[in-house]
Amino acid sequence: MIEQRLSAQRGTGDHGWLHSRHTFSFAGYRDPAQVGFSDLLVINDDRVAAGRGFGAHPHSNMEIISYVLQGELAHKDSMGTGSVIVPGDVQLMSAGSGVTHSEYNHSTTDGVHFLQIWVVPAEKNGEPRYQQISVPDAEKRGKLRLIISPDGAEHALHIRQDVKIYAGLFDGDEQDTIEIGEGRYGYIHVARGSVVINGLPFAAGDGARVREEHALTFNQGDNAEVLFFDLRPVEVNHPTR
Repeated sequence: MIEQRLSAQRGTGDHGWLHSRHTFSFAGYRDPAQVGFSDLLVINDDRVAAGRGFGAHPHSNMEIISYVLQGELAHKDSMGTGSVIVPGDVQLMSAGSGVTHSEYNHSTTDGVHFLQIWVVPAEKNGEPRYQQISVPDAEKRGKLRLIISPDGAEHALHIRQDVKIYAGLFDGDEQDTIEIGEGRYGYIHVARGSVVINGLPFAAGDGARVREEHALTFNQGDNAEVLFFDLRPVEVNHPTR
């Protein structure tokens, strides 16, 4: 079963310098039917104006992923990490027992567009840590490339949860099929462009909960960038954040 949730059905947040679309309940957007899925708690589609951003603020016991689609995102944290994340980079900050960080648009002239994703960890109060990789487009072109996993396999980032995250680029005749383990859940998020998945059309911002499917086939893409989450088969009533 593929339960689609269209882009326009997402929550919104408009703060002038920040325009957000919320797949799941977050901040001022509350929907009891959209409070995460399995261990996936947040997918925020954020656009930040030039020179603006999120000042230093704390997190704990959360796996926080930043995935830049356009522009440059500057990150600093209390672990001493400082970096600028650009398209193709994947950042994973394991907040663990507690960390403070800031995220700003690195450019003073252009906007930045990125996804911030939160996954609930399997263990609490671990040591905070930071990881980052760059994944060339060639490794995602016409296929789903593993970018985050619980064991760091295939040069993926290591997350403290039973979840695998894949990224793929699809255009024209490019096609890939991903097998889903027996009883596993999945979540689809189309970051940009459009694509057909198991015969269903998806546009930018669309997503879907996936249950009781053995495989997903991605094809007929039009400049599509897609994330797929392989998740534990659990229904968790997360508190809204």
